[in-house]
Amino acid sequence: MSSQDHPSGRLIKAPENFISPEGVRTVFAEAKAGRRNFVRGAFAAALAGAAVPSALAQANPVPTEGGDPNILELPAHSKGLGQAVATDGYGKPSKYESNVQRRPSPGLTQTTQASVSFAPLQSLFGIVTPSGLHFERHHQGWWDVDPSKHRLMINGSDDKMLKKPLVFTVDEIMRLPSVSRFHFIECGANTGMEWGNVAVPTCQYTHGMLSCSEFTGVPLKILLDMAGVDYKRGRYVLAEGADGSSMTRTVPMELIESGEVFVAYGQNGEMLRPENGYPLRLVVPGVQGVSWVKYLRRIEVGDQPYGAKDEAVHYIDLMPGGQHRQYSSTQECKSVITTPSGGQVLLDNGFFQISGLAWSGRGKVKRVDISVDGGQNWKTARLQDPVMSKCLTRFSVDWVWDGKPTIVQSRAMDETGYVQPNYKQLRAVRGTRSIYHNNAIQSWLVQESGEVKNVQLS
Repeated sequence: MSSQDHPSGRLIKAPENFISPEGVRTVFAEAKAGRRNFVRGAFAAALAGAAVPSALAQANPVPTEGGDPNILELPAHSKGLGQAVATDGYGKPSKYESNVQRRPSPGLTQTTQASVSFAPLQSLFGIVTPSGLHFERHHQGWWDVDPSKHRLMINGSDDKMLKKPLVFTVDEIMRLPSVSRFHFIECGANTGMEWGNVAVPTCQYTHGMLSCSEFTGVPLKILLDMAGVDYKRGRYVLAEGADGSSMTRTVPMELIESGEVFVAYGQNGEMLRPENGYPLRLVVPGVQGVSWVKYLRRIEVGDQPYGAKDEAVHYIDLMPGGQHRQYSSTQECKSVITTPSGGQVLLDNGFFQISGLAWSGRGKVKRVDISVDGGQNWKTARLQDPVMSKCLTRFSVDWVWDGKPTIVQSRAMDETGYVQPNYKQLRAVRGTRSIYHNNAIQSWLVQESGEVKNVQLS
């Protein structure tokens, strides 16, 4: 199949900023009144009034007859001097891309400090998330910490865990041998609103608590070796952050001994952004984002899991029988089609590229299959190089839309043989009352009008 064999299909990008401050206030009011469908209702009302007509009005299509004035008439930028070099010391996106932003959570949390922002996955290319669009999850707000005053302490739960407690400055850590690796980070609650039924309309809000960066830092094992850790006794570490919530998480020692876990100070070629944990954060590849402790200030070595509040009360899986399971931190194999996806509009039939992202907390993505008929038939997609372990993988497949309603889906498999489940399979094991670790197959309904909507197949 080639784009030369079919007319190219045109697409309107998904509206991103379609919930007004008044809409957010309505969401909060309905939540306090106990209405369970408040998120879904607010999104539906907002999407109904989304600016599709304005997007059409802003389009500048090629004329069907006569010459194209965009070619025949030279624009100003082809006839004059542009702006001076380095007008802005730090570069900014084009003003025409100003709508591509991370968006805060409408109604998930009622304080702006303990909240979430979602990355605009449907507007990104490749696998790297620009630092300024990286999703956020904060429990006590973010800080711009003075690196000259920040310290990282290594200690043991008792005197026998290590030979010598140590304290590092940021400069001392940055002098040590470093690594740079690409990894995804996903909040354990990503896609959490979709457990019971469809709740949100766009890819940004269904899967946007996901990002991928090149992180640079020092393997944690190097720091523990310097402190003389007894690895036979010390089988866990407690990582503690310096923000007001004192976020603490248990990390098994086998992950650290593998060399994967590291203390990062760099992201995408520069220092970490304040919202992402500047000046130091923990990187725990393949594990839910809450364990990637930001503003990292202390590592304690112990002989058992610590049972901190955010691993005993939160970030647990409520099972169908009423029990909950803890320490299910690995992010299982998952994927999502970002184009076409919810909120987008296909303007005409013809040739399209179905594109999306796949990832697994257990290693490399091995294969991604695509269905354009609601899961009846599947076709193997192309995987874009490089395919790296515990990293986002971009996939794509050629598709000619005939203008009829259809459902598009993606299904990923990782190198362990694990296959991404559909909702029926996942709910058979996990029920519908959970919040975390929803890795079910995402379905997008392409309507005859070209509008794309979020749906679920039972």
